[in-house]
Order: sequence, then C-alpha cells, then structure tokens
Amino acid sequence: MRSRRKQPDVPAPDAPWNEIVPGLWMGGHEFRGHSGQVEFAVVRDEFDLVQTLLRLPGHGPDPGVEHHVWPIPDGPLDGTQLAGVMRLAQAAGDALEEGRKILVRCYHGYNRSGLVVAHALVRRGASADEAIRLIRDRRSPWALHNDLFVEYLRAGLATARLLEELTE
Repeated sequence: MRSRRKQPDVPAPDAPWNEIVPGLWMGGHEFRGHSGQVEFAVVRDEFDLVQTLLRLPGHGPDPGVEHHVWPIPDGPLDGTQLAGVMRLAQAAGDALEEGRKILVRCYHGYNRSGLVVAHALVRRGASADEAIRLIRDRRSPWALHNDLFVEYLRAGLATARLLEELTE
C-alpha cells in the first residue's frame, strides 16, 4: 500500500497564504483553519498571477487567471529545475513591477515557494539571508526549513545551477 508520506514534525501553516512584500504572496494547498483542522487552500481570483510548484486538482485558480505551473521536488534540483525556478522568480518580479498581485505556492507554502519568492527578493536587491528572514517572519518559522534550498540561495541560484549542470 502506497500513501503520501506525511511530515508530522512540520505543522500545517495557520493561513492559506501570506503577503511577504506588498503584492507578493506565498502559500500552499492546505492550512490549519480556525477550527484547528487542516483545510484545503483553494485559489479563485484573488491573484493576478499564480505560480504553482506542486499541482493538486481542484485547488484553482479560476479560468482566466494567469497560471504558471513548474512542479519540482522538495529536494535536490537539477539544472533544468533551477532554471525554471529562476524564470518563475523573474516573472514574479516583473509582475510585481507592473503592480500585479502574485501568489507563489507549493504544498505547505514553505520550501519550494520560499525558494522562488526568496530568489525574486534577491533579484530586487535583498541578500539571501535578508530574504530568508523576511519570509520566515511573514509566512512561518518553518519556511525554508529545507537546508539545501537555503544553500542554493546563499550560493546564488545561477551558481547552484552551473554546479548542478556540471555534475549531470
């Protein structure tokens, strides 16, 4: 019998999504609701652009909302996957400059979405550590608990991508 591996040590977030900087939101597909029970986070038309790093059916967004899907694991990424993360971060930054409202999401809204949002913030002038700290303050202390993603950010995604491609 196969089932999705749960991470009981990592709690579901308290909100479906949180604003990291004005217009740039980070979230997931489930959260702990007011009742204390885990609920589905379903995106409708709250955002102008939704970037999805783990796609689950029935979680939106509504038709007509710009939607970028780039499924990646919450683990080691190859050069192609890192290039996709970099493209998503650039698209999020461009949309932010245009005054659009962006949601970047993954399962809990901690690691994969954190990697994209942090890189978008770095592209806007933040240091990797400043971006990580801001994300943890605004989303959850559990955000970016994937040490490898923190290493990617500190090395720089372009550098991490080159190193990954050399080992492929």
